Amino acid sequence: MSEITLKNVSKRYGQVPVLNDISIAIEEGEFVVLVGPSGCGKSTLLRMIAGLEDITAGEVTIGGKVVNTMPAKQRDLAMVFQSYALYPHMKVADNMSFALKLAGQPKAEIAARVKEAADILGLENLLDRLPRELSGGQRQRVAMGRAIVRNPTAFLFDEPLSNLDAKLRVKMRSEIKKLHQRLGKTMIYVTHDQTEAMTLADRIVVLHDGDIAQLGTPLEVYQDPASTFVAGFIGSPEINLLDAKTLGSDKSEIELADGARMPIAAPSPLPAGTPIIYGVRPQHFTIAPTGLRAEVVLVEPIGDSQDLVVRIGETEFSVVIHNHAILSPGDTITIAPDIDKALLFDAKTGQRLR
Repeated sequence: MSEITLKNVSKRYGQVPVLNDISIAIEEGEFVVLVGPSGCGKSTLLRMIAGLEDITAGEVTIGGKVVNTMPAKQRDLAMVFQSYALYPHMKVADNMSFALKLAGQPKAEIAARVKEAADILGLENLLDRLPRELSGGQRQRVAMGRAIVRNPTAFLFDEPLSNLDAKLRVKMRSEIKKLHQRLGKTMIYVTHDQTEAMTLADRIVVLHDGDIAQLGTPLEVYQDPASTFVAGFIGSPEINLLDAKTLGSDKSEIELADGARMPIAAPSPLPAGTPIIYGVRPQHFTIAPTGLRAEVVLVEPIGDSQDLVVRIGETEFSVVIHNHAILSPGDTITIAPDIDKALLFDAKTGQRLR
C-alpha cells in the first residue's frame, strides 16, 4: 500500500517557521502536485516526506506506518531531482542500475529492470553513453529511469523540468503523465509552474508562506479559488483583481475605485460601500453588442486569440478575445464579463466572499 499521509506536520529552522500544521492524505496511485512561489515550503515538504529533512512536529505515514524517524533509504521512495544527480563517470545503464547493485540484486534481475525502464522511456540506444553525451531531456529521462528500476512505493519529483527549455518542458510533461498512467504509482511533484500543476495533477496543493492556501482538483482550484492569492497564482493570463465597493442589496453591480460599474450575478448582501475585490479572468470577457464601453490600450496577437489591455474609466485590465477583429490601441470596444464566473473577495483578508 502506498498511501502517504501528513498529519499536522510543521517545520522550523530555529525560531523561523517554514511549514505550519500541514495535513494531506494522498491516496494510492494519486498524482499530487505541490505548487507555490519560491520560499513557500514546497521542496522542504517533499524532502520531509523523503526523509531528507527532519520533522519539527506532526506525523508522516507511508502505507499506514509512521516514518518520522525512519531513514530515507528505508522508506522505499524514489526521488527525481532538478539537477538530475547522475554519476558523470558512469554510463547510462550503470547510473540506472547503481542502487540495485548496492542492494545486492541478482544480475539477471538488474538487467531485466534496466531494459524495461529503458523501453518505457526510449533510452534503449543510449545505455552505453555517458551523461555528458546526452541532452538535458535525455539526462532527465535517465534520472527517471533510475527511479523506475527501483520499483518504489512512490515517486517524488522536485522541480524536475526547471532546467529544460520551454519546448522540451512540454514534451517531458507529457512523458511524466504517460509514465504515471502506465505505472499507476503514487507520485508527488513539486513545481512553481502553475501550468505543470494544472496539466499533471489529480489534485493540487497550493502552498503560501508555509500554509495550505487551497487543496483540490485543478478545475476546482481554477474555477473556485479560495482567496486572491490562489486566484492570482493559478491561471494564465493572470486574473484581473480590481478594487471595488458594494452598492447595496438592491444592486446587481459593484463600483470600481474610479466610479465605473461592473455587473455581478446577484446583489451582494454586504452593506453599500463595503470595500471588496472584484475578480474576473481575462478569458471570461466577450465582445458583445451591449455591455461596457472600453478603450483598447494594448493588443498582443497570440495566434487564435488576442490578449488585450483595455481601460474603463481610469481602470485598466486584461481581456482575451477569440475573434479575429483587427484592433489597435485607441479603439473603443463593447465588452461583457461572464457574470456567473465573476468572483468577489474580502478587501482586507483576500478570502473569497461566497
